Amino acid sequence: MICQEQTVYYGSWAFVIGGLLYLFRQMTTHTPYGRYVDTKNTGMMVSAKAGWFIQELPSFLVPVLLVCSTESLSGMGQILLLCTFCLHYFQRTFVYSLLTKGRPSPLSIVVSAVIFCSLNGFLQGHYLLHCAQYKTNWHRDTRFLIGVLMFISGMAINIHSDYILRNLRKPGEVRYKIPRGGMFELISGANFFGEIVEWCGFAVATWSFPAFTFAFFTICSIGPRAYHHHRYYLQKFKDYPKSRKAVIPFML
Repeated sequence: MICQEQTVYYGSWAFVIGGLLYLFRQMTTHTPYGRYVDTKNTGMMVSAKAGWFIQELPSFLVPVLLVCSTESLSGMGQILLLCTFCLHYFQRTFVYSLLTKGRPSPLSIVVSAVIFCSLNGFLQGHYLLHCAQYKTNWHRDTRFLIGVLMFISGMAINIHSDYILRNLRKPGEVRYKIPRGGMFELISGANFFGEIVEWCGFAVATWSFPAFTFAFFTICSIGPRAYHHHRYYLQKFKDYPKSRKAVIPFML
């Protein structure tokens, strides 16, 4: 397949613009999933397990299909795609979705996520497979090494933080508790922080415009959500640690 430069260029800028619009929207309202779901909503709802599986699957499936349809099965672009992007979404699709204990999500949220994940899966996969050109020694480049280290660290933080959140409540309990342990000792949105670090690492390792715009979109979409969580904890729990920040340790 020939590199679709115009598609990559405009698709990447769409993430920048979309990220900014989403950021501004979240400054005034919550995205209605998770704890912010309207329990009085009479619209169609999707269970947490099914919702996460359905919406995350395209981010794994689309790049894999692109790899399978690519004649050349070698190159740094493919290695980066499979060992970072696809690895993350394999975990989110086939592991996280089965373990989650979250609330049902509105069908509209799931459909929106499916569309975004499909587009992003194509954008990242197509660029790394058909557009990116890396030197043969790219795996020794400082950007690659730092980026991969950030990606692995972020993914570990994200998975560990999700584990802590899943085990906050005993079976049958419905009230929220203060998360403790790991990065939660420093920030309220430890799981969000891990994912932000992860995708910033992916952007550095691939050194690609689409990856940087995806990282930017991630910051704009889940950064405010971490702030909302932080404010919720401060209002709900009188003994909530005042030293904790929202999403960036010691800063914000």
